[in-house]
Amino acid sequence: MSLTGKTALVTGASRGIGRAVAERLAADGARVAVHYGTNETAAKETVEVIAAAGGDAFAVPAEFGTDGAIDALYDGLVAGLDGAGLDILVNNAAIFDSADGIHDVTPEQFDRLIEVNVKAPLFLTQRVLPLIPDGGRIVNVSSGVTWFATRDIAYGMTKGALNVFTRSLARTLGPRGITVNTVSPGITETDMNTWLQEPGGAARVAAMVALGRHGQSADIADVIAFFASDEARWVTGEALETNGGLWLGPNDD
Repeated sequence: MSLTGKTALVTGASRGIGRAVAERLAADGARVAVHYGTNETAAKETVEVIAAAGGDAFAVPAEFGTDGAIDALYDGLVAGLDGAGLDILVNNAAIFDSADGIHDVTPEQFDRLIEVNVKAPLFLTQRVLPLIPDGGRIVNVSSGVTWFATRDIAYGMTKGALNVFTRSLARTLGPRGITVNTVSPGITETDMNTWLQEPGGAARVAAMVALGRHGQSADIADVIAFFASDEARWVTGEALETNGGLWLGPNDD
């Protein structure tokens, strides 16, 4: 799936799934803008890893949820692209609040989740659309919590909104040949799921997954790379559950 000559922006690319996506798109030949919020060191590490592997990347700072963040990201992106357009946008950046259940969540917490998980991808996409050529690619990273229930109601609501965003945007941009799809990771080893490293954590997940393990960031990145490629030109408005067969049924012999 060659992306030679293409450009990409991956939000939240300093670590976790975002970093794996940036590395994979760069390996496929894209010039990648590595967005980060506050962890400049991690973002630089991502760029260095890409460069060491023969890829091309540059870091772009912008802390979502703060005044001027979208403008700052846009300006840094345009400067880094140096006159090129933006072929691929991956809206990956998100935050999670462990106290966002119905009995605990506060208006301030909810507003913060909405700012980062919903408003940022919406208004970033709006801002960069003039840079995206006909036939471009937009991939939104949602979550399995949109189809199975957890106590984290506010977080789940933001991801549900992102799914609606995908379908509506796919319909709007269809005439331009721009595809818009969602990738919904299942239980994946990231900073949000450090409990997987606790005794018995990985085993509990393995018992719920048909393929017998929890996900890795590279598992998600490979699927996003497909949606970013020409091979996915006839797929739009879809939400792909990328979870190894989570809760398909009991893992009996």
